[in-house]
Amino acid sequence: MPELLVELLSEEIPARMQARAAEDFKRLVTDRLKEAGLAFTRADAYVTPRRLALVVDGVPPRQADVREERKGPRVGAPDQAIQGFLKSAGLRSIDQAQVQEIKGAKFYVAVIEKKGGETAAMLPALLDGAIRAMSWPKSMRWARTTFRWVRPLHGILALYDGRKLDGTFVLDRESGTLTFGDGTVGHRLPAPKRFTVTGFKDYQAKLREARVVLDPAERRRKIAGDLAALAEQEGLTVRPDDALLDEVTGLVEWPVVYLGTIDQDYMDVPPEVLITAMRTHQKYFALLDREMRLAPRFALVANMETSDGGKAVVAGNERVLRARLSDAKFFWDQDRRQRMESRVPALNDIVFHARLGSLGDKVDRIESLAVEIAAHIPNANKDRVRSAARLAKADLTTQMVGEFPELQGVMGRYYALHDKEHAAVAQAVAEHYSPVGPNDDCPTAGTSVAVALADKIDTLVGFWLIGEKPTGSKDPFALRRAALGVIRLVLENQLRLGLVRLFAEAIRLYREERPALLPEGDPAAVAREVALDLLAFFADRLKVHLRDAGVRHDLVSAVFALGGEDDIVRLMARVHALRDFLGTDDGANLLVAYRRAANIVRIEEKKDGARYNEEPDRGRLEAAEEKALMAALAEAERDSRAAIAKEDFAGAMAALARLRRPVDAFFDKVTVNADDRALRANRLRLLSRIQATMDQVAVFTQIEG
Repeated sequence: MPELLVELLSEEIPARMQARAAEDFKRLVTDRLKEAGLAFTRADAYVTPRRLALVVDGVPPRQADVREERKGPRVGAPDQAIQGFLKSAGLRSIDQAQVQEIKGAKFYVAVIEKKGGETAAMLPALLDGAIRAMSWPKSMRWARTTFRWVRPLHGILALYDGRKLDGTFVLDRESGTLTFGDGTVGHRLPAPKRFTVTGFKDYQAKLREARVVLDPAERRRKIAGDLAALAEQEGLTVRPDDALLDEVTGLVEWPVVYLGTIDQDYMDVPPEVLITAMRTHQKYFALLDREMRLAPRFALVANMETSDGGKAVVAGNERVLRARLSDAKFFWDQDRRQRMESRVPALNDIVFHARLGSLGDKVDRIESLAVEIAAHIPNANKDRVRSAARLAKADLTTQMVGEFPELQGVMGRYYALHDKEHAAVAQAVAEHYSPVGPNDDCPTAGTSVAVALADKIDTLVGFWLIGEKPTGSKDPFALRRAALGVIRLVLENQLRLGLVRLFAEAIRLYREERPALLPEGDPAAVAREVALDLLAFFADRLKVHLRDAGVRHDLVSAVFALGGEDDIVRLMARVHALRDFLGTDDGANLLVAYRRAANIVRIEEKKDGARYNEEPDRGRLEAAEEKALMAALAEAERDSRAAIAKEDFAGAMAALARLRRPVDAFFDKVTVNADDRALRANRLRLLSRIQATMDQVAVFTQIEG
């Protein structure tokens, strides 16, 4: 079957946009092929800094013929209906229609046959639409064009079945058109000469001869392999950095790896600074020695081979790096001349948020809240917590963090140690932003945990007070991430914290500092409303966190629905006990019985316009099964309540499990809707008691499935 090959040649596409662009282009073209009735067997997209390429195998030479039967009016229908049918079906007279019997009546039916069109004739318009439908995070116009693209578009290679498609792409009326061609160019410097191709294999082979590796996966493998091989020759290893490897893959068409040297003068600068300067600004890979310390070497990926074996390239990059590291060393030396403590007042000049005050205000609140939290963290020294909270944001005023913002916290640790602060204080300064993402390590040291929690809770409460909550996909202040950070800090350190009380304390600190911040109304009531709303937000974030761990979200809802549960560790113990319980036969069958009881009560209450939530009258229990159920419910309620008080949630579930047999027996032997109205009402109350007893452990109506 014929092959479709398309290449869009442009100026350099930003590396971060390439993978998405390749997939988008493939989707846009293949979707249009399907809509046109053109099946295909395989489609593959490729991307380099200068080209998007797509090859689609098995595209048929023409569309399949289409036969459509269009039902018209009944035979003998008014002339107006028949004329409308003829017009819509494209028929000249009713004699061209067939008469078919449908469900005992005769109808006119138009048989419309459409011959499939030639694929080569329809592909130019199809490709034109796909190219124009491309969406980029950022795009531009060039020269006098009104057409927008990520970078100036220079050429379109379009082959079908080895032949050039007859088509053009109109940029605009003034700037003219790009004619579909059968040729392209290779690498910009060593192979700029144009060449023609006859198909994908020829295209890929000639690109390689012209110093272009088309497949990004192949370029990535080559870079990784060459990096490892060159480093090994020097007795070194490459510092793992998948994100940088992906980015560099998108910067080169013909990757060539070289090693350079870092001047020894800069090796006393913290390794994080050297690594950040190299990877962020220069796209260099850091190398490690056998002790996994930063070595005075770096690796760079050039876009071409040179006649001198890369000597000039390496020398030029060493010179650029030397200038960059010279600045970093200057910042390092200058920043250490001033103690961290003396930098704290300067935070008053940095705005945290226009309505929430300065960073200095935030530090004051964090300090108070962190000390409060420290009381619930084993081995947390309040004096060290207070010092760490005070210094946590001070490095934001340093020149180093001003140049490398990603090093905030990290540099604070170095400067705190230089000032002879306690190691736990310095560690907390470095870790108080953590965990930032799901793969980030979670602090475990008491001082670090207290300050990290205080920072995140202060942020969440502040933005809740001013109504700046996340909406839909928008979360400009990363509040979802902050909540997940709190959840991980609490769970991974098994901290017994009442979140509502901490929210209330944070609200109090805001109220003392900024009295007008709270909405009008009773301060206590407003504070409670904000705290409960924030707790509901945490419930949603906890579901997201647990979903990744394979825990069902409805189990979290069932426990949260009890109300008043703001101890995440205790909540998780309940959830795990509930999960284990429902995984047993007793649990699964009891859930079915619970739903049956709940449905009966709900239906009968609606029909009677009454509630059956009172205590059953023991004197009206007639059948042995209902008496046994009443006794079992009393025992289960007593035992589960005692187990819950001891936080033995598995024991509480075990108490419920003993209800299965008496509940099954009740439904097997007892008629709820008895003729005696008083007896019927009492049995409905007994069913309602099943719900009430089980709902003290979890609200089972929240459980799905």
